[in-house]
Amino acid sequence: MLHSFTLRQQLQTTRQELSHALYQHDAACRVIARLTKEVTAAREALATLKPQAGLIVPQTVPSSQPNVAGAGESMDLGELAGMTPEIIQKLQDKATVLTTERKKRGKTVPEELVKPEELSKYRQVASHVGLHSASIPGILALDLCPSDTNKILTGGADKNVIVFDKSSEQILATLKGHSKKVTSVVFHPSQELVFSASPDATIRIWSVPNASCVQVVRAHEGSVTGLSLHATGDYLLSSSDDQYWAFSDIQTGRVLTKVTDESSGCALTCAQFHPDGLIFGTGTMDSQIKIWDLKERTNVANFPGHSGPITSIAFSENGYYLATAADDSSVKLWDLRKLKNFKTLQLDNNFEVKSLIFDQSGTYLALGGTDVQIYICKQWTEILHFTGAGQGGEGGRGSASARLCPNHLLPPLPRAQRPHHGSGFRPPRQVHRLDGHGPEPQVLQPVAPGLGPASPAAA
Repeated sequence: MLHSFTLRQQLQTTRQELSHALYQHDAACRVIARLTKEVTAAREALATLKPQAGLIVPQTVPSSQPNVAGAGESMDLGELAGMTPEIIQKLQDKATVLTTERKKRGKTVPEELVKPEELSKYRQVASHVGLHSASIPGILALDLCPSDTNKILTGGADKNVIVFDKSSEQILATLKGHSKKVTSVVFHPSQELVFSASPDATIRIWSVPNASCVQVVRAHEGSVTGLSLHATGDYLLSSSDDQYWAFSDIQTGRVLTKVTDESSGCALTCAQFHPDGLIFGTGTMDSQIKIWDLKERTNVANFPGHSGPITSIAFSENGYYLATAADDSSVKLWDLRKLKNFKTLQLDNNFEVKSLIFDQSGTYLALGGTDVQIYICKQWTEILHFTGAGQGGEGGRGSASARLCPNHLLPPLPRAQRPHHGSGFRPPRQVHRLDGHGPEPQVLQPVAPGLGPASPAAA
């Protein structure tokens, strides 16, 4: 009897332990299933954010009490006014307008746009020489006036900025003030102002009618390597080999903010606004393309893949294509929606790309360097090639740039839709003009250095 009682007691205890173990097992299975689901979701999120992995919040130079600089006066490097809520709202409002206009245009190619077969027949019909000093030759930067493409802006190795009218073949203004060569120039789209930058660490704002400097912006401690005008026409983006980019007010000459990415610690080689103006790109000496959020002043994406310093970047008017060039003789195309490279144009090993630009319809991509080339987008095939346009140049290296003249490829966009950019390049000495064949000849203007209308010759 006692033995039977003991066995029953042990059986009951075992049953309780087994029941408890089964409950524990069931709970453990539920926890494992939940954790597995969370891990899967986390991995999917990580895969989505992978292009942004490792980015840190960049260092922003702290703002101090702002002082207004008078005409022609310099702003101190420490005098940062800051990004006020009013400025941020202004940027957002402009971006909203531009995005809406882009959606209205859609993907329809304008009927007035020159056809690829017509563009392939373009040839050089004019050359303008002698704009800069014969003793210190070389055009290092070039831009077209958006409102009047007869006006050409050039920056030279002779430290001067020239405004030239190609229809009358007259120099409209000679702007002197830089202490070193001029490597970037930009026309204002609606005001009679031009901008220039130099390795002398200054950005100068000039009045063309008065041929005078109205502001000197000292945003950097090193050579200024890139300029881009915001779509509002009120703010200027600059990059420098001091590793910082700066955002400045052109009316006051005041530096609003100045930012660097301490994680890279590398000089910036170029900068350009996205057409909407809320993000922009910078290129670096260590082959990186960085995308920045202007309102937050943060690095939101990096595009690795090139080898060698980045020489030029260009955003398409469609809003989601980005073209980049580097010293590795290649041009890479990136999709900003997917944050990945979808096409690489591999050029000859000795080809040096100094500038890139899309036309306003996003149909063509022009690049300037050792030669001038134009590609049709989507197919990414070459339809026009001018050899020897950049022969010579500084240190025996070829240099050129190209700008697709909007008034001749298709009717210009309204000013509100036309952000403007400038960039620096090595010297060509001539500005060339191109015409097409046929009963209704069109004019394209690949340029010498800078995003302007011509192509360079020997320096």
